[in-house]
Amino acid sequence: MIQFLTSYINYGGRVTDAIDIRTMDIIMKMFCNADLLDDSYQFDADGVYTSIGVDAEAPRQGYLDYIDTLPVAAGPGVFGLHENANIMCAQVEAFDIFNTILLMSSSGGGASRDDLIGASAAEAEAQLKKFGLFDNEQISLLYPVKYDESMNTVLLQECIRFNKLIDVMAESLPTLQKALKGLVVMSGELEAMGQAIFINAVPALWADKAYPSMKPYLNWVEDLMQRLAFVHQWVEEGIPAVFWISGFYFPQGFLTAILQNYARKHQYPIDTIDFNFNVRAEAASSLTARPSDGAFIRGLFMEGARWDPELQSINDSLPKQLYTDMPVILLDPVKDRKPTEGGVYRLPIYKILSRLGVLATTGHSTNFVIWMEIPSNRTDIKNHLGEADQKEWIMGGVAAFCSLKY
Repeated sequence: MIQFLTSYINYGGRVTDAIDIRTMDIIMKMFCNADLLDDSYQFDADGVYTSIGVDAEAPRQGYLDYIDTLPVAAGPGVFGLHENANIMCAQVEAFDIFNTILLMSSSGGGASRDDLIGASAAEAEAQLKKFGLFDNEQISLLYPVKYDESMNTVLLQECIRFNKLIDVMAESLPTLQKALKGLVVMSGELEAMGQAIFINAVPALWADKAYPSMKPYLNWVEDLMQRLAFVHQWVEEGIPAVFWISGFYFPQGFLTAILQNYARKHQYPIDTIDFNFNVRAEAASSLTARPSDGAFIRGLFMEGARWDPELQSINDSLPKQLYTDMPVILLDPVKDRKPTEGGVYRLPIYKILSRLGVLATTGHSTNFVIWMEIPSNRTDIKNHLGEADQKEWIMGGVAAFCSLKY
């Protein structure tokens, strides 16, 4: 009762994200349960933090003696995290320091600030010109709206979104270069754009039209070119056998299209369709044909754990391995699917590493993509709904992402 009141009513009632509520539920079950009365109860796998057993005649001294045995700095294990969390924490601190140094810097060494900005802008403009705007009219003729192929609509929608970003970049990049040479007036907007490029950040002018990303400027431009190449290949060669889910502007629309294709093919109501998730052993390059139903996807990255092909289960991360590539996954739509009762971890998929987003009308964060059930050989526990959860992976914050920071 105390567990439920705290994690779902008292504190959890203030939380709108289902993933956060799930985490709170597991934390409460760990720190508030009948086993706490046993002196051997451990809060972490290493046994550093345990229930306090003290002498009834001198309880105060017993507590003090126990406190003296605790380490000065708590390790990640007590929070359920992998040792790699220390590396991530150190990286974040280091990058924050570097960003501060960049903001304080006013010159680039041998070359002037304006020269560096101009060269970087010219390079991005040259890369962008290799692709140019998508010809939406021609694409709509090649891939018309069809009742039995919703992917055509997804392609056109992606092209429309990318064109908005390409258009603002194609206009602002040459204008910035002219402003740096004194050929046009340097407006406040262009000044902010130049400063962002100088410190290796994505200009706000572009970010407002772009997909969510945490990448710095140079990595962001490279990632954009890869996304444009993916869409151009789709236009030129036809619907791909394996979809690079990280390349979508709006991956949720792609997932809905898979369900819609299946529902229309078999004449089922779409609200009765859901996914099975089948992890495949084949490399993406060896899959040359689309499945009869569903779709193959690639491009996801897992944090906090890894897929172990030998165990056919997710497993602990290897030391110093912060993120791991997930294998190809078949999104297999089925009718009236029932949740797996055990032996799986409900893996949340996000667009970017921050896991932050705005609550949408769907009830999920705008950063959230989908729940994915992935095999796990760890022990199940029951939540308040009687569903099987995996304590270790939930405490470890195990999730997958479409895009990393670097």
